[in-house]
Amino acid sequence: MDRHNFLFVSADAALITDLAWQVHEEGHDVRYYIEAERDGEIGDGFVPKTDDWRAEVEWADVIVFDDIWVGSDIGTGELAQELRERGKAVVGGTSATDRLEEDRGYAMEVLEEHGVDTIEHHVFHDFDEAIRHVQSNPAPYVIKPLGEVQNVKRLLYVGNEDDGSDVVDVLRAYKKAWGHRMKGFQLQRKVEGVEVAICGFFDGNGFVDRVNFNFEHKKLFPGNIGPSTGEMGTSMFWAGQNRLFEETLGKLEDWLAEEGYVGSIDINCIVNENGIYPLEFTPRFGYPTIALQEESFESPTGQFFFDLAHGNDPGLDVHNGYQIGVRIVLPPFPFDDETTYDENSRNAAVVFDTESRDGIHLEDTKRVDGQWRVAGDSGMPLVVTGKGETMGAAREQAYGRIDDIVIPNLYYRDDIGERWVDGDGDRLQAWGYLGPA
Repeated sequence: MDRHNFLFVSADAALITDLAWQVHEEGHDVRYYIEAERDGEIGDGFVPKTDDWRAEVEWADVIVFDDIWVGSDIGTGELAQELRERGKAVVGGTSATDRLEEDRGYAMEVLEEHGVDTIEHHVFHDFDEAIRHVQSNPAPYVIKPLGEVQNVKRLLYVGNEDDGSDVVDVLRAYKKAWGHRMKGFQLQRKVEGVEVAICGFFDGNGFVDRVNFNFEHKKLFPGNIGPSTGEMGTSMFWAGQNRLFEETLGKLEDWLAEEGYVGSIDINCIVNENGIYPLEFTPRFGYPTIALQEESFESPTGQFFFDLAHGNDPGLDVHNGYQIGVRIVLPPFPFDDETTYDENSRNAAVVFDTESRDGIHLEDTKRVDGQWRVAGDSGMPLVVTGKGETMGAAREQAYGRIDDIVIPNLYYRDDIGERWVDGDGDRLQAWGYLGPA
């Protein structure tokens, strides 16, 4: 194996700590930078760190950015473009691809310009105007904040009433509580069906042949109830460039090549017997999707990302069955309460009842004198994965591994992957989306 120098640059250690660790464990030289001071200890004891990522640029063979840095003066897409112009190999976006996530209205325009069907949607910057729209066009809607507050996942609201009355009530409440920060939001007509994300790796010229199809579980509690979180777990499988891909990401291939995009790009959709309806982009690594993807890679992770960043038409061998990832969390997740975190979670020991660390992936974790401990201040220490020839087998392996973990006060969803078993898979197959385009 060729040994390469990897520089990982993270806003808040949310997405690439585990990836940096995996690449380091494979024998590559790694340096890891975290922008947010509060998260600076995450990954300590697992990967070498740097306090000045710009000083490491010339050393690096590959530079990997994690997020788009919403709300920053400069996004990582712009940084990646600047570095590519200097001849560096970068996994990261562009200013335009960053905007796909920041500005949902722009994202829908890009899709429509490239022949992708979209759901009826409207962008508003005035709450009263949006309320009048719902009252004049009664229907269930989804409220999706734009800009900085879109990262507050609890503000995404999915309407249930046919006349939109609950959406009106929520908009009035948001105007009072969040009017000073929520500068814009999208109202999207609610569509029923199977929610599925199509994820591809792009090497600056085209997509890698293997495509990832994943199913998010964003609510805190089993049964998909409770407050929204960033994510509580994901189930997934890999396939070829089928109809789901060709009618969504496949139509953007030329546009992404013109942009020079390199990395993972994901488009979350609602699918039913009438069509495929994109909801939102993730033009970066998803979490815990990236940990789950690593688990299913049968190609060396470091070499794959080296080839991806250099446009070397990377091959990717993956596990051909099913995979699930379960997020292990601690109080007060998904809320912020420093007192609760200090009393229940800060620096808590992570204990394993087995010597094996198979399927154990880092999130907010550090290692001190050989002991794994909870790091940061968010209460999200680990993701545990499993894989198998069936979704049921993948579930059994993942939850068996969780049984071997001891952290006081830990909690997690115990139903990750059940939706597939209960019928999502059969519906996608019956509607003809899993076969060739």
